[in-house]
Amino acid sequence: MFSSKIFKYACAVNNNLVKLKTNLQFGACVGQYQPKRLKTDLYEPDYLISMEPDEPVYDCLNLQIKGYDYTLLEMCQREIHRYAEVMGIQVDECWATPAKQFKIHRYKPGGTVVDSEYNLNIYERNVQVVDVPAWALGTLLRVSRALLPEGCTLNVHEHTIEHEDIRYVPDNELLTLKQQLDDMGGSRPEKKKRR
Repeated sequence: MFSSKIFKYACAVNNNLVKLKTNLQFGACVGQYQPKRLKTDLYEPDYLISMEPDEPVYDCLNLQIKGYDYTLLEMCQREIHRYAEVMGIQVDECWATPAKQFKIHRYKPGGTVVDSEYNLNIYERNVQVVDVPAWALGTLLRVSRALLPEGCTLNVHEHTIEHEDIRYVPDNELLTLKQQLDDMGGSRPEKKKRR
């Protein structure tokens, strides 16, 4: 007897929920916002589709890899590029920057006498990805860290103008010629042509 009362109560509550869902789904006022339906949403009610949160997207990110061995960096950059394309992330550009050269001195213990001297080159490779969804960025970073060779570092940052300027090697001959031209008085003023 008690179970039949509970069953009747549950049926009544269920009927009220169905009425409430249909009122929410179709709305009483004209011009109410109706979210776009996809084929995969065939059996999903409209109120569930409209409650989905917006997905954050990163515009333009650089994955910067630095290390002492150029061939290892090249292989790592190629693998990151390949994994990004497999994941459906758009890779805009990949580039290398000129090597930075460092001279390292090792001193004898307790003195200022140089024991040995090393010349080190630090190489850099960049992979630029655009329109990356937030859920895919975490996976790409985990894969990139797993692919990273020993002794290399991975930095991720937004693309700026400074990163664009570092890419290009200055032409020293052209710069000296411009300096000589400025020392001699600059370029000639252009003469207006007569018609």
